[in-house]
Amino acid sequence: MLLEDLKDYLGFAVAGNFANHLGEAGEADEFDVIKTEEKNAPKGMFPFYIKGHESFLGTYPICDETIITHGREAENLQVEAEVALICDFVYEDGKFKDIIPKYFSAFNDCSIRIQDGNKLSTKKNWGNNTKGISQELIEIDNFTEDGILSKYHIASFIKRDGIVHDYGMTSSVKSYSYFFNQLKEWMINKLNSQEDCGPLEELTQFTKNAKDAKGILIAAGATAYAEFGKTNYLQKGDEIFVYVYDAHFHSFDDMYNDMCGMDTFLSKCSKLHQVVK
Repeated sequence: MLLEDLKDYLGFAVAGNFANHLGEAGEADEFDVIKTEEKNAPKGMFPFYIKGHESFLGTYPICDETIITHGREAENLQVEAEVALICDFVYEDGKFKDIIPKYFSAFNDCSIRIQDGNKLSTKKNWGNNTKGISQELIEIDNFTEDGILSKYHIASFIKRDGIVHDYGMTSSVKSYSYFFNQLKEWMINKLNSQEDCGPLEELTQFTKNAKDAKGILIAAGATAYAEFGKTNYLQKGDEIFVYVYDAHFHSFDDMYNDMCGMDTFLSKCSKLHQVVK
């Protein structure tokens, strides 16, 4: 699969699927109006790319090499390190019947942090090259706790002026609030029934032409931030690194050595490396 293939996919993401992320991102107050059935449930979903949409959502934002600020550095751009799920789906009679995760990858759901009262989606796509995905896709054997994904961790870093900083808290994929079948069933329900509320939008307006899409790309949610990530926003020249790696096979030091240019063989890892321009 190539980046060009994803132009024919729907792009959605999950909001509030890691403990503390919304608070650290300054978004907790906006989401207070949204009540969930369970205390730890994600808050909802939002679109970041809908092919052919007449709004900003019709701009394809994904790149594996750069993040372009488009002159909006003053609006506090932050990396959001996530697992991306590349999925097939079943859509019948105007509803999602099933979502079938096929591959996963490292993802940067880069975001504007200025709180202006607009919908969350407006802060997620401000032009081309404003999202990131690794082209090192890893096949999902089965989307359960017994599958390959249970072994993987998410780590993210910024290299600024030659110094590497932890950006997100290194986190197990299993520490998502919802994942595997629980997340899948929840997403199917949200895509079919989410209403307009607070920072989130009614979703069926974006899926009415879903039958024409090749699949759905889902960003499963961003990790909490490390101390550097909480207070440092992106600057031109920064290098972004997001790793989704098999923690049974690789150590944290392997990621650090890779960023420092040492000869590290990352065989069970999806790596995203972008430069801010």
